[in-house]
Amino acid sequence: MRKYLYLIILSLSLVSCYTYQVKKTVDTATDNKQESKNNIALANTTSVQAESINAKSQSQNLNAQQTPAPVSIQEKLAPNKNVKIDVDGRAYKVIVDRWENDSLVAHPVRDREKVLKFHKNQINAEKIAEKRFSQPIADIITVVAYAGIGFGIWSLLQ
Repeated sequence: MRKYLYLIILSLSLVSCYTYQVKKTVDTATDNKQESKNNIALANTTSVQAESINAKSQSQNLNAQQTPAPVSIQEKLAPNKNVKIDVDGRAYKVIVDRWENDSLVAHPVRDREKVLKFHKNQINAEKIAEKRFSQPIADIITVVAYAGIGFGIWSLLQ
């Protein structure tokens, strides 16, 4: 009986294909280091190829220097987004309703009637995680479901 209880608990923990993921920012310093390593390795080839590669890398460096300004909290937390935010060391899973001046008005995911207000300075901008579809989790659930169906058919035939 315990085996089945553990199996049920495990299968219920894998039900959701959606996870909260923090958007990663592009680090231009590491990109420039990788490009310089590539340039050194490719410079050992013919000089004509090296010149064309250097021209391409210089244009890429100019593009990397012209990266857009960081996105503000108000742009990250647009209305109707399902996000997980960190406010004063406490995590909240909320759906954003609107912005009132510098305050975020939202409600918890599971309770639409409760209203939460946070000032934008209270919100940790680095830990804003959006709810997204997770393909690996969906694949795991699919494999487990097919294995369960296969086991069910095998047990009926035995």
